[in-house]
Amino acid sequence: MTSSAPAQASGRTVNTSWAFSLFGTAVGAGILFLPINAGSFGFWPLLIATILIAPMTYLSHRALARIMCVSPRQGEDITVVVTDYFGQKIGLVISVLYFFAIYPIVLIYGVSITNTVDSFIVNQFNGPHINRALLSFLLIGAMTLVFAFSEKLMLYLTQFIVYPLILCLAGVSIYLIPQWDLQSFMEVDSGNSLALIGGIIMILPVLVFSFNHSPAISQFSLAMQRQWGIKSHENASKVLFATALMLTVFTMFFVWSCTLALGADGLQEAREQNIPVLSYLANISGVPVLAYLSPVIAILAIISSYFGHVLGTTEGARYILKKVSPSLAERTTHQQITNIAYALIFITTWIAAVLNPDILGLIESIGGPFIAAILYLMPIWAIYRIDALKRFRGRWTNWFVVVFGVITISAAVWGLFN
Repeated sequence: MTSSAPAQASGRTVNTSWAFSLFGTAVGAGILFLPINAGSFGFWPLLIATILIAPMTYLSHRALARIMCVSPRQGEDITVVVTDYFGQKIGLVISVLYFFAIYPIVLIYGVSITNTVDSFIVNQFNGPHINRALLSFLLIGAMTLVFAFSEKLMLYLTQFIVYPLILCLAGVSIYLIPQWDLQSFMEVDSGNSLALIGGIIMILPVLVFSFNHSPAISQFSLAMQRQWGIKSHENASKVLFATALMLTVFTMFFVWSCTLALGADGLQEAREQNIPVLSYLANISGVPVLAYLSPVIAILAIISSYFGHVLGTTEGARYILKKVSPSLAERTTHQQITNIAYALIFITTWIAAVLNPDILGLIESIGGPFIAAILYLMPIWAIYRIDALKRFRGRWTNWFVVVFGVITISAAVWGLFN
């Protein structure tokens, strides 16, 4: 008994740390742009989407963690696991999809951090516009170097960022309550039941993107295996439930508060400026505390989420590099391939930041379908195909995940062509 108590205490610490790290992975550009998207469809679509997103987030991430935790290939990341499950060809296709589900998000964070810091310097400090290429080089380079220097340092830094981030998000949400205008928001009428359903569906891609912490699930599952062994999937479920609950409470309160306070006109203006809603609030509030605090929150959120998504992108990039160039893999060590992946991520993210594409457009058209395919469809397919996962079959929750995965992909594709 005396020997198990410290182990249990250590296990609880690991679970708690990962719950906050997964929260930090999710809270980034998606959540900071979510009010801009969600507020355009009116009260009822946003209310129903708020109710749906908690079970969608929990059940989809739980399915992905399960196929990792109970894999016969213990200690291997997701690219190796799916290759073991599906074979070389299908495994490669899934690994490439996994990479492209995460990699564009890293590019989005490169654009977001550049725009947010630039807006902060110009609007809050009355400074000049720093050359975009130089500013993005410094910001993205600094974040990538921290990650490359030590993943442990990255994990500690993310955990450190998350606590003030939660407090600040809650603080801003509460501060905006006196400015709520429920009546004008209710006037954004969905028109009829068909329009109501359409509004709910079109919110889902950005919601799925904003609540997504799948890039960290592979490393999270490995941590659960190391800590809990055969009980890893049970403890992973507990951590993921806590994460989904925190995300729903803090994020949707923030979304509702911003939406009710800014109204349709303010949200549209924020979209046109291609900046997070917090930066827009800082620029129009006239309140010194909010003017300086809001951009800082946005920057912290982007940094924490950037780390989590680079984690998943690096996994995918390493695997693809090895498959595309086996001779390179034979001549280089694991760390050297990782360094090549870091360099490619940095260069392409820097280029994206200089080009400054429409962030919300990227989220709606690219982030949604790839994430839904990997997070909502692939794990359920594995559960019904692989004998090692048959214990998870025959549950209504599996079909719930599939249905909303298909809807999310359909909505994202529809938005891309319209």
